[in-house]
Amino acid sequence: MKIYTRTGDKGKTRIIGNDVLYKSAPRINSYGTIDELNSLVGVVIANLSDKTAVLTEELEEIQQLLFDCGTDLAVSPTDKKHEFIFKDDNGSVDWLEKKIDEYTEKTPKIQKFILPGGSKTAANLHMARTVTRRAEREIVALMQEEPINDFVLKFINRLSDYFFAAARYSNVLDGVEDIQYRNSKPVFR
Repeated sequence: MKIYTRTGDKGKTRIIGNDVLYKSAPRINSYGTIDELNSLVGVVIANLSDKTAVLTEELEEIQQLLFDCGTDLAVSPTDKKHEFIFKDDNGSVDWLEKKIDEYTEKTPKIQKFILPGGSKTAANLHMARTVTRRAEREIVALMQEEPINDFVLKFINRLSDYFFAAARYSNVLDGVEDIQYRNSKPVFR
């Protein structure tokens, strides 16, 4: 099997359902950013410290779920045969919320904004958080034009919160303090 199709030579690609779109289309941007995020999570996993390696299994699960999200975003709205993979009943949003709550309980309370960074793991997780936010914006732009699987947006929204909580928890595991933004007023209660 060849991995090149030559349709990209004209700036186009085929999505699930056989529609051909320009590579600059909102649908392509949305699942392309999910692919970028999935690759970044792979970088996070490859650079975990000995102390943060406890996150490996859940980060690999997130990669699986991101692939599901990307697949669902790659489906043509005219394709009535394809059933979405990502469903609310799979419990992934609840699972993320439990992880967020768990990591928030294990980190010092904050009242002010913090700078993204700290340990290498935390810095990489903050980068994943910002790419997740971009993916969310691109998914919202897509849903304003075409139907999408709503559960994908909900999962991506919660995932950015997960990365924030996991980054802070990574700093705790690695013994690194969060750095407060010096001009922040108290914003968290």
